[in-house]
Amino acid sequence: MAAYVLGTGDPGKVALMALRDGDQVDSYTYGALRNQVAGLAAGLLDLGLSPGERILMRLGNQVAFPLTYLASLWAGLVPVPTAAGLTVPEITAIADDLSPALTITAEGLAVPVGHRSMSFDQIPCLEPVSPDLGAPDRLAYIIFTSGTSGKSRGVLHAHRAVWARRMMWTGWVDLTSNDVVMHAGAFNWTYTLGIGLMDPWACGATAVIPPDGTRPAALPALARRYGATILAAVPGVYRQMVRDADDMHVPSLRHALSAGEKLPENVRRSFASATGCDVHEALGMSECSTFISGSPARPAPGGSLGWPQPGRHVAVLGDNGEPLPRGAPGTLAVHQSDPGLMLGYLNAPEETAAKLQGPWFKTGDT
Repeated sequence: MAAYVLGTGDPGKVALMALRDGDQVDSYTYGALRNQVAGLAAGLLDLGLSPGERILMRLGNQVAFPLTYLASLWAGLVPVPTAAGLTVPEITAIADDLSPALTITAEGLAVPVGHRSMSFDQIPCLEPVSPDLGAPDRLAYIIFTSGTSGKSRGVLHAHRAVWARRMMWTGWVDLTSNDVVMHAGAFNWTYTLGIGLMDPWACGATAVIPPDGTRPAALPALARRYGATILAAVPGVYRQMVRDADDMHVPSLRHALSAGEKLPENVRRSFASATGCDVHEALGMSECSTFISGSPARPAPGGSLGWPQPGRHVAVLGDNGEPLPRGAPGTLAVHQSDPGLMLGYLNAPEETAAKLQGPWFKTGDT
């Protein structure tokens, strides 16, 4: 996955602009980013870690996050991003279930009790090593669900999941190598990590990271300053943006993206009126990321989220597990052959089995 993500961009092109308070910017070219990731991967292995072991990430929206994530993948390790706001008891419970070989931390974030940990700054950057290549179906990373439907669960994803994201480029994002993508979410979300970082890099585009804690009202000014062509955020951020921002005009912006929950129609209209750009939504989940969406080439009809992305195999199932005719309500499902579908839930094979019905994975009710 890491070799794929960093294998396209021109070595001299800016891959990442990490904004800091006070108008400071940490910029990485593709060549520098690749060398840094490969060097940190060497450092992780030098600490005695072995491919397949799990790395618990306690990092905020800073450069250390994507560097740690990609370096772990590069070394054949399994990164596990977690929400910055978790408490000591919460992250300890996750670590007890996960059994990480190492927790990599940032100042101010809760660290699990009884588990080996070190700060990102303590990881040595050594002579770059080659990426650990292997079967695309092997475990790559673990992401935790938001827990909105109950207890948060660890979702196991394969390296092939990043290849499945290409279906979003035409079906939702309209992403090209000329784009500058700014995402206003937390990196531990698959939405932010994918749209904000992995997708732009895999396409040879530029990713912009706003400073940690940036207010939504400040995002249009940052987007103007750094020439963002695509803005991505959750509905709550758009709601605050249109309410509080003094100037929403961003001449470079082509369109915006939204996911995570339904975007209120009044917020969509207000954003479009203020910027002249549409917001395209997507429906997804941690287990399969997004698979239904509208796009600039095919906007969603009013009152809907759009269509299955090109290449997806989606159905609405009846009680017998068979696809229903158009217009009939039932359970929304994606086919098990989808390369973006998870491998299963962490330490919960029975929960994984409960979601499967024949060749289909049930995502929820329509």
